[in-house]
Amino acid sequence: MKPILSAQELSAHLGDPSWAVVDCRFDLMQPEWGRQDFEKAHIPGSLYADLNRDLAGLHTAQTGRHPLPEILTFRQFLAAQGLSPDKTIVMVDTAFGAFAARLWWMLHQIGYANIALLDGGWAQWQKSGLPVESGPAAPVSLPLSAIPEFTTFGAVSLQEVDQIRLSPHHKLIDARAPIRFQGKEETIDPVAGHIPGAVNRFHGQNLTNEGLFKTPEELHAEFSQLLAGTPPQNAVVYCGSGVTSCFHLVAMKYAGLDLARLYSGSWSEWILDPQRPIAVE
Repeated sequence: MKPILSAQELSAHLGDPSWAVVDCRFDLMQPEWGRQDFEKAHIPGSLYADLNRDLAGLHTAQTGRHPLPEILTFRQFLAAQGLSPDKTIVMVDTAFGAFAARLWWMLHQIGYANIALLDGGWAQWQKSGLPVESGPAAPVSLPLSAIPEFTTFGAVSLQEVDQIRLSPHHKLIDARAPIRFQGKEETIDPVAGHIPGAVNRFHGQNLTNEGLFKTPEELHAEFSQLLAGTPPQNAVVYCGSGVTSCFHLVAMKYAGLDLARLYSGSWSEWILDPQRPIAVE
């Protein structure tokens, strides 16, 4: 299944029990806003996934802002939402897919095949004049046995990043906005800058001015230029907390490239040790 689906394509499957829509809208500055806004209006039949509660584990003094959840906890979430691997799962948010991409990547890593982001997100659904509904989600749960067991999400550790960040055989890609990468402004984390050796490609560069994904051909050309001969599987993406960098991984899949790997701890984990090097421009 292609990882990007249009609003028109999704609308043809509303009410299909073999399909599920998961709304991942979220605001880092207002954590409760996402669910509240979802209940005001959403795609009919949608489920809701909260970044802090469902797609991340406990944030502690030893972790980045959005560490990956415990495996059993995530499996329990999928079971409670009825999200088995035989379903076609489409993810949507109000950020053109930048938050929804985290769930896409997590499902991809545990073997789910029929998964996609809604191209243009909630804004495109509304713009298309398609049906909406309000109220809380109404999931139909499944037994935990319906969810595959797995041992790891396959994310890259801080130690691995420190080993490969200056390697000529690897590429470390920072998905944050240039002003944060350069260290000129930091509105979320307490320290500005980037991991030494990283290159910058803002996750929003995967979109057109209309907020839709660029063509696979355009994305393939842009990522090939960025990788500059580095095999995609030798690349590692990161951002502030391992969320919006997943948008690059969806884009790479759409472009027909092998996926890079995710440093899930990202910048917010890297800066926990004041002795760790940082770079600014």
